[in-house]
Amino acid sequence: QVQLVESGGGLVQAGGSLRLSCAASGRTFSRYAMGWFRQAPGKEREFVAAISQSGTSTYYADSVKGRFTISRFNAKNTVYLQMTTLKPEDTAVYYCAAKVSWVTVTSNEYDYWGQGTQVTVSS
Repeated sequence: QVQLVESGGGLVQAGGSLRLSCAASGRTFSRYAMGWFRQAPGKEREFVAAISQSGTSTYYADSVKGRFTISRFNAKNTVYLQMTTLKPEDTAVYYCAAKVSWVTVTSNEYDYWGQGTQVTVSS
């Protein structure tokens, strides 16, 4: 069992940057592949980025590739999402998720979810 708490969301102007953090409880964080997903009002939850247990493999949605960077610091049980060149269409609630073993971009394969953090990008 792992509990996830996101932080770092907020209001930012288009072109700005934010860094989201997701802190995980427990001593086995390195066993989990981690993902970031987002959900905008009236839309389905969508994949944003994912990272393997060791951090050596990362995956991104086409819409954020080159602008967002996912990373993790296993010693601190934390995964990050650095977001740059933000656009109004990035506005959403961002969720951190964890799953045991191999990384995937499919949300229904993740076992644990945080409560989400709101990111609002103004034009």
